[in-house]
Amino acid sequence: MAHHADAAVQTLPNGVMLNVYPDSIGNRLSDLVSLLQQPDFDSAFSLLYLLPTCFHSDLDRGFSVIDYDLNEELVTPDDLAALTQRGIQFKFDLVLNHLSVASPQFQDLLRNGDDSEYKDFFVDWNAFWHEHGEMGPDGHVIPDSEHLEKLFLRKPGLPILDVRFPDGTDRPYWNTFYQKVTYRPVAPDELIEVGVDESVAPSIAMMVNGALENGVTPDEIDLDGYNHCRSETLAVVDGKREYLGQMDLNARSERVWQFYDETLGKLKSYGAKIIRLDAFAYLHKEPGKPNFFNKPGTWQYLGRLRNIARQHDLIVFPEVHAEYGKELHEEVAAQGYPIYDFFFPGLVIDALEYQTGTPLKRWIGEIQTRGLETINMLGCHDGIPVLDLRGVVVDGVHHAGLLDDARIDAVMEAIINHGGRVKNLYGTDGKKIAYYQVNATFFSALGEDEQKLLLARAIQLFMPGIPQVWYLDLFAGRNDYAAADAGGAAGHKEINRTNLSMDDVREGLAQPVVRDQLALIRLRNTTPAFAGELTVVETADPKLELTWRNGADTATLRADLATAGFEVITRAADGTEQRLAFG
Repeated sequence: MAHHADAAVQTLPNGVMLNVYPDSIGNRLSDLVSLLQQPDFDSAFSLLYLLPTCFHSDLDRGFSVIDYDLNEELVTPDDLAALTQRGIQFKFDLVLNHLSVASPQFQDLLRNGDDSEYKDFFVDWNAFWHEHGEMGPDGHVIPDSEHLEKLFLRKPGLPILDVRFPDGTDRPYWNTFYQKVTYRPVAPDELIEVGVDESVAPSIAMMVNGALENGVTPDEIDLDGYNHCRSETLAVVDGKREYLGQMDLNARSERVWQFYDETLGKLKSYGAKIIRLDAFAYLHKEPGKPNFFNKPGTWQYLGRLRNIARQHDLIVFPEVHAEYGKELHEEVAAQGYPIYDFFFPGLVIDALEYQTGTPLKRWIGEIQTRGLETINMLGCHDGIPVLDLRGVVVDGVHHAGLLDDARIDAVMEAIINHGGRVKNLYGTDGKKIAYYQVNATFFSALGEDEQKLLLARAIQLFMPGIPQVWYLDLFAGRNDYAAADAGGAAGHKEINRTNLSMDDVREGLAQPVVRDQLALIRLRNTTPAFAGELTVVETADPKLELTWRNGADTATLRADLATAGFEVITRAADGTEQRLAFG
């Protein structure tokens, strides 16, 4: 068993979890409530992972949170109460590292500057680095080279957003993720008010607005024959500045910890049981560290947060992507946290592509022997994290992956050949490092083979841990290429986020692949055997056999990975046997 640093580990509830945006099905959460109250969904789900557009947010499909009040355009307290009455508990996100520029705290900072009570709520870049760098020509402290070389950066350049304080000065604040500065159009009357002659104000306004629409920054705007009005014009443009972005929180501030406490209490009041800690690895910041999963600081922050969560009777778990060979998942588990099983989806695709269960069975064995508590999924709101399966070389020593690089490349190629899209990570030199994830619906990743999808679902439901079901996979959703093409820089993710109308759902419920998945989910959610122990039966490829046993109750999956045919047999303590055959 894994050694847990904290003996009082909170155990995950045992049930199946549905994963949705509040408007993934119908137009708002009330449509999903109506759906889950139908007989088709009786006893199917006991948990609901509701993605953060249920709160007020403005970017990144919810992960740029303005505040954690309910976005009542999509979700009402009555919706949550109805689901709670249905026996459903909630999993929500707490985005630890950042809040939106539009948050009340950052807006107070923009209004009041140095007099804001939230001056230290966010990370002032220059104040953070002033003893560990030199002031650059643009007013940003450039960290000393030994520190800069260690920084883990999500994007080119320093992670800074310059914001205008009320005294007219620009202050750089730490901004790890998205940012955008825009300018509202300039009106001729506004130029006239600052002294621009009314005869030229319309021409200047047209010239400025055209430049801004084409992405020209104010300092680069050429006023041609009107440069004698430049200073007055740029003063007006500066006053029209607006920001979008996700601003890093300063965890050295006690006010931030008070905010976490208040937020966890709010989430508990909504019916939360599990809290996923998004972007937690960026929170702890220290000169001389990579500022991604700094140790021991990150563990100290997580421990403090877990103690707060326990006061609200909440289970928190940190989500982190890393190669298997780094063993970071084991470190997280050894600290007493549940983990996301990001290895599982790639292993399932590998098993069906190569008709072998050997790597998958080896991973199940590790989960059991190391006592890992997991939440697993096939598809999700992000991508299929195939690279997590890789090994790594540390200090000249190779730490093996769950698959070798050639097999990982083949799995990625198979998904891409079925229409998947990729997101790349880049180094500070602008060169591509690797695919971060492959984006596709899981159904499309399997070549839109219904039998393979059913078997993949059955394997998931027989895995240790909580099975988390992406709504679109449940309805055998196909890659949405139009949405991906229209989605801009992050469009690759939209390939697997198609909102389903109630008509789509009704049509889906008439399809055997949907009804069969629901039958399997209901079996997993209600059969006492799954509260017991899992045995991986010794079989030769392409056979796979998994048996759960709890006293006299058993549930067995027997599958042929070559044909994707399988059967599920349950036996109850009273001798009742049920056998379901698929394919």
